[in-house]
Amino acid sequence: MDDRASGALAGMTALVTGASSGIGRETVRTLAGDGADVVLAARREERLEAIATEVTDAYDVRAEVVPTDVTDPDAVGALVDAARERPDGLDVVVANAGVAAGSDIETMSDEDYRRMMAVNTDGVFYLTRAALPALRESGGHLVYVGSFAGKYPRPYNPVYAATKWWVRGFAKSVSAQVGDDDLGVSIVNPAAVRTEFEVDGKSMADRYAPGEVVDPAEGADAVAFVARQSPSMVHELDLYDRDKLTGF
Repeated sequence: MDDRASGALAGMTALVTGASSGIGRETVRTLAGDGADVVLAARREERLEAIATEVTDAYDVRAEVVPTDVTDPDAVGALVDAARERPDGLDVVVANAGVAAGSDIETMSDEDYRRMMAVNTDGVFYLTRAALPALRESGGHLVYVGSFAGKYPRPYNPVYAATKWWVRGFAKSVSAQVGDDDLGVSIVNPAAVRTEFEVDGKSMADRYAPGEVVDPAEGADAVAFVARQSPSMVHELDLYDRDKLTGF
């Protein structure tokens, strides 16, 4: 029996936004390793193609690349339509795309503010609106990637934190709204993650010592755990040790 046939998500299709780096990229790898066919969405097509080739070769799954700007509602609708056309429909949607820019309120540019709001809130809304009918049909799972910044006051970047408070409140309200339907809605809240985000010119990958923050693969494991559960299970999963955080 091949890896795909033996995986916990064999026969399912998962869509991941923000799939070109960080938790998104590792989530594609992890879900594919569980046997799921994957639909990769982000703006950087070359990176998506490389990851798609990697998981297709490694796990004998199907991988489709759909370059997408999540701030464009028409593009997001087309993305979900493409995923729904897979032979087995759409079973898992991971709303992972997000961005951090700037930090201090007094020096933040209008461009940075609008970009964070557009990607981190508008993009999540557009994806949710487009995906719910498909997930209701399949009895699937919608997984939001939130942040510890959406649970505790965070002076370091108030606007980014505010968008993650929004995501968490939105996820919980969507879960309540579809509570009578056979589909799951959950949110995973990682601590600061070793990603390519840069804040004040310093990469988040280098900001913390080992063990202080979440590695992308750990975040991906949490997302995959949620995706494996029945729709009635798992609503919020936190991934951080507050005692280890030195930059909070």
